[in-house]
Amino acid sequence: MRNFWMKNLMNKDNQHNPSLRQVSVEDSYGSLHRSDKRDMDQFAKIEDLHIKLFRLLQRLGQSQDNLLVAKVLYRINLATLIREKELDLKRVNLVSNRAKTVAAEQEAAGLPELDFSFRILVLGKTGVGKSATINSIFDQVKTLTDAFQPATDRIQEVAGTVNGIKITVIDTPGLLPYSSSNVRRNKKILLSVKRFIKKSPPDIVLYFERLDVIHMSYSNFPLLKLITEVFGTAIWFNTILVMTHSSSALPEGPNGYPVSYESYVTQCTDLVQHHIHQAASDSRLENPVLLVENHPQCKKDVAGEKVLPNGQVWKSQCLLLCICTKVLSDINKLLNFQDSIELGPVPTMRLPSLPHLLSSLLRRRSISSSNGMDDETSESLFLNTEEEDEYDQLPPIRILTKSQFERLTNSQRKDYLDELDYRELLYLKKQLKEEFKKRMENRLSKEENLVNDNNNDGQQVPPETIMLPDMAVPPSFDSNCPVHRYRCVVTCDQWLVRPVLDPKGMDHDVGFDGINLETAVEINRNVLASVTGQVSKDKQDFSIQMESAAAFTDPRGPTYCVGLDVQSSGRDMIYTVHSNTKLRTLKHNAADCGLSFTTFGKKYCVGAKIEDTIAIGKRLKFVVNAGRMWSPAQVAHGGSFEATLRGSVYPARNDNVSLTVTILSFNKEMVLGAGLQSEFQLSRSLRVSFNADLNSRKMGQVCIKTSSSGHLMIALVAALTMFRAMVRRMANESSMEALEGG
Repeated sequence: MRNFWMKNLMNKDNQHNPSLRQVSVEDSYGSLHRSDKRDMDQFAKIEDLHIKLFRLLQRLGQSQDNLLVAKVLYRINLATLIREKELDLKRVNLVSNRAKTVAAEQEAAGLPELDFSFRILVLGKTGVGKSATINSIFDQVKTLTDAFQPATDRIQEVAGTVNGIKITVIDTPGLLPYSSSNVRRNKKILLSVKRFIKKSPPDIVLYFERLDVIHMSYSNFPLLKLITEVFGTAIWFNTILVMTHSSSALPEGPNGYPVSYESYVTQCTDLVQHHIHQAASDSRLENPVLLVENHPQCKKDVAGEKVLPNGQVWKSQCLLLCICTKVLSDINKLLNFQDSIELGPVPTMRLPSLPHLLSSLLRRRSISSSNGMDDETSESLFLNTEEEDEYDQLPPIRILTKSQFERLTNSQRKDYLDELDYRELLYLKKQLKEEFKKRMENRLSKEENLVNDNNNDGQQVPPETIMLPDMAVPPSFDSNCPVHRYRCVVTCDQWLVRPVLDPKGMDHDVGFDGINLETAVEINRNVLASVTGQVSKDKQDFSIQMESAAAFTDPRGPTYCVGLDVQSSGRDMIYTVHSNTKLRTLKHNAADCGLSFTTFGKKYCVGAKIEDTIAIGKRLKFVVNAGRMWSPAQVAHGGSFEATLRGSVYPARNDNVSLTVTILSFNKEMVLGAGLQSEFQLSRSLRVSFNADLNSRKMGQVCIKTSSSGHLMIALVAALTMFRAMVRRMANESSMEALEGG
């Protein structure tokens, strides 16, 4: 079974690294005869550790099929495979099998003498049984014990030999229960222990707790946190959790009978392990647990060894855990893994993938011009000006009342509504044109003021005051709605600052979660800059997202743009610098090329793209682009083709149909995708938005959004939603009945 899992691991590594698979195939046959001295020394030392481990198992009477032993052997082989990049599985298995044979021969002959030792550091509160456990391990009184007061008042080393193993135990004074007055004394003890073990660090740490005093409200977190602060999180990597008084009477359960021994032990050890996770800020830790009973009346087996209620001989289990921990520690040092093992908070930084960065690079960026519209909208509005005064030339129309409208025939109603739609369309066009003209006049007046600034000092017109729309606030059961607290008034058209709220927050949660900032500044006639950002802060996390850009428009045609994007990811920041150059050589054609540089931590990515836009009339537009994003280890290629057909009344109404085809190549895998987007007015009171995507991986989505002002349509949507919910509920009930019947 161990070999099966290692083979799967090899296949998985080869799939992610094809070059590594090629090297392993080409070099596997020559690896057994490699003459590299360093590798041979490593394998010789690994084989020696295997031999020592198998000899110790024979002395302790433990089987090589023991679950703990199997885990240790698996980790040794896995670590060897990871470090030796040729992935020579046959060689690793050969070392293990040969070590079993050699260990049996050496143990039978008694030669050579076994050279194996380890150092143990014991930590724990006073009175938990540290000294008594040391005496039980050596089967003799090595340290003084006292049931009524602390027996160890200084740090001392206790050495001895057990089953041919040289064991050195560092006994420490007991720590006092957590309180404000005991913190200084406990810290003084821990600092003295840290100085004591500085020259000769321990191989294993035994942390002691009493099993019979642990309950659901029990917490040693402040003491565990203090130990972590003094020794660092690495103290918990080679720590064994020792639970003393493991043969004490079990507490009663909810039914009045004592709980089972296994469930009680699991509950208590999980609670202590949870506190260790909190202290180390790492939930990946899995400390082995050792149950201990030092009472003289503890049940014993025929060999005189103390036996726990679960039938386990705890002394041999203690030696086995210490031996396995020591062997794994030696393997980590031998293969230089100790520097790569880091405990502590798992970094929350999510590194952006190359496909994501490539799609962001290919995404078209535009800076809002001073008139609030893009170039395409302005051009489509004002190329033809013959309809400019058509709305004013229309004859007046009489607006009918409801009763008058109901007396009309069907054809008259249709003609009346068509006339209203036509007038509304012309009115929207007139509004857009007037707004554009107003902005252009303001721009010209600003330029004149700049020229005649010396003659018009002190005569500036105050900016117009505008009230922003109300924000969406969290739902509340209060009778009054707190929307008025967040109403904003804008007195300057350059800066827009608004609070950020969570609309899905809890009741009475009306505090600011962040700030949103937007600005667009026209530095001069040809230079425009814009900044958009959001800053959020809660009790633990701080996040920022910002996009800034500046564009220079050359009167001869080209437009140059440079920008900086900043985004927080955990405690790190992701910076992206991008630049674009847009060339309009022809009236209906625009070419664009761009570069980007992204850095996060010590990694970086560089990207480049080219794009071309062709417009046929005011309604049809084609966009094709291609790009490449590469990092020191990976490369991604991609491109897209988009065709857009706009409505005949664009931009008064944004009716359009867009078809997009994309292609992406990453890690020698190609993905094709297609998307269809459409937005149109189905009737006078119903507007529909349709979006569908599908790729070659058979993944996609379909989204349909409707908005209606007709009461009948709203009722149909509500009825359809209720019907769908009822069908799902009936399906769930039928599946539950089928499971119960089965």
